[in-house]
Amino acid sequence: MGKLRLIIKREYLAKVRNRSFVVMTFLSPILMVGLVVLVAYLAQLNDGEKRIIAILNESDYFSTDFHTTESTSYVRLFDLDIETAKDSTEKMGYTGLLHIPQKKTLEAVAEASYFFSKNTPNTLVLEKIEAVFEERLRQRRLQEMGVSPKDYAMVDSRYEVNIATFSGEQNLKHFNEIKAAIGGAFGYLIMMFIIIYGGFVMRSVIEEKTSRIIEVIISSVKPFQLMLGKIIGTSLAGITQFTIWIVSASILLLLALALLDMDLATLRTGPVMIADATGQLPTAMPATNEMFALYAQEIFKIPIFTLVGFFLVYFVLGYLIYSSIYAAIGAAVDNETDTQQFIFPIIIPLVLAIYVGFFSVFNNPHGPIAVGFSIFPLTSPIVMMMRLPWGIGEGGVPIWQLVISILLLIGTFMGIVWFAAKIYRVGILMYGKKPSYKELFKWLRY
Repeated sequence: MGKLRLIIKREYLAKVRNRSFVVMTFLSPILMVGLVVLVAYLAQLNDGEKRIIAILNESDYFSTDFHTTESTSYVRLFDLDIETAKDSTEKMGYTGLLHIPQKKTLEAVAEASYFFSKNTPNTLVLEKIEAVFEERLRQRRLQEMGVSPKDYAMVDSRYEVNIATFSGEQNLKHFNEIKAAIGGAFGYLIMMFIIIYGGFVMRSVIEEKTSRIIEVIISSVKPFQLMLGKIIGTSLAGITQFTIWIVSASILLLLALALLDMDLATLRTGPVMIADATGQLPTAMPATNEMFALYAQEIFKIPIFTLVGFFLVYFVLGYLIYSSIYAAIGAAVDNETDTQQFIFPIIIPLVLAIYVGFFSVFNNPHGPIAVGFSIFPLTSPIVMMMRLPWGIGEGGVPIWQLVISILLLIGTFMGIVWFAAKIYRVGILMYGKKPSYKELFKWLRY
């Protein structure tokens, strides 16, 4: 036990004292926050571009249907032929030209209309123009059926059903997607940590093997102790780095809120109960600011501390499983080039967990696919994290599923460590030969 503790300490200190580890630990939060700000700023610049569309309307329709907005302006052209209008539009650098020709009927006008542009037009621009034509065509067809404009306005009114819990609390649309995105972020972090720190273990084994230091080390330490010490030591270094990232990100967030003069406490205001004094639910939806407050309040209800706690549990267990495989691979080969044939089968369950988790959890977080992959040990660290934002117990992940998932992870870790130790014990002293899967299976019987 004392030797294992020394190995863990050696591996941990070797990682945290590494210059690149220190630099990336403190630089990564700054880079990530800066990248988010940069992307948001560039997106704002891109969306802030003013589009100018020229309209040559030769018909008796659509004279008042196109209205200038913050992002799109319409310039009407008069007494020009189509070729002159196209040349003028191109020379002025406008986004495009909408030509509405003269025809007998509205349907014929819509059928013959064209939008001319230098390049393929933006989808949003086309959708806005098409929406105008669709609305006018719908109105005309209903009028021909005897529906007056006033009646049409009443029929065309939009409706959104109000949703609430049995206790009268406001339920929010699309909030399941927000929860899935939060869980998906935790799952993605686990995948990236497993790949990054598992690679650290593998490269550490390869370096010691190629430098022949490993021959000296195993003269006084059992191969199993050495492998387990590397895995645990690197795992502790990863947890240390993650903790520093969380603290740094929190400080940066508080600084950003202070600089932008924002107060998170203001987001907590807003009604929680939407039932009136008679116990009936109102027919109108809350105002925009109230709805924003409701979304903010629901986000605050997400069990973030539970998520962080189980993130550490699933990260450690998932990392222990995969890093054992990485250590065995590092012991079996002489250089990183030879690891490619063994790495791909390891990555498949992780990638599968991300994609299946997103598709299944977004649609039905408690469906059979989501439940199955959240229990299967090789995918449960990622998929279960995607389900945990719904909570634990009633309405969330059943306790029995959580317990079985963790127990299976522990059992799988013990089994994989046992197999990996056999490969590690033999492969760590093998040089000059590229192993195959067949040889790895032979080493399991030694």
